[in-house]
Amino acid sequence: MTAAFVHSHAAPWTVPFPPGRLRFGRSWQAADGSDAGLRWALCRNCSLTPGQLLRCYLSLCVVSLMIAGGFALHGAPVVLAFAGLELAALGLSCLIYARHATDADTVTLSGQTLDVEQTDGASLRRARFRAEWVSVEPAGGDGSLVEISGQGQCVRVGRFLRPEHRAAFARELRVALRVARDVGVHQPDPDQPV
Repeated sequence: MTAAFVHSHAAPWTVPFPPGRLRFGRSWQAADGSDAGLRWALCRNCSLTPGQLLRCYLSLCVVSLMIAGGFALHGAPVVLAFAGLELAALGLSCLIYARHATDADTVTLSGQTLDVEQTDGASLRRARFRAEWVSVEPAGGDGSLVEISGQGQCVRVGRFLRPEHRAAFARELRVALRVARDVGVHQPDPDQPV
């Protein structure tokens, strides 16, 4: 079990999560350079970016067409047709790969707000929760997706985490939410007179 103590005058995230304490999440900064919160970017483990894949595909096209062109010049034009068919099939599979290479689940905790963004191809789904009303539970049994629910919404994240790591991610997110709730409770209310 982990415990984090926060002084009531401390800014969020300056005390509870020193570097190296988070396994999946990272501190992120706002545009002005101040600490803005924590972010968990759960994404595919892709070895090639879409740009690198395009360059690799184009180089394969050049090599394959040069070889097929050589055969066509020596009286085997059917090789060129098969090479074109092969490159079309490869191009389609590369297009499908590139479309989903940047799929991700991004969970951002900033102050008392938990934002969840899920990218799947060209679609983007967003959900916003208040930290004090969020529940983080497994969607089913061991190794199932992590279900974030609250305020009538339910989102399942962790599709790009290995099943044995999902429980650790859920624990880390619960601890961060608990710290955010405690920090929010200790923050002075701007509407209250001092």
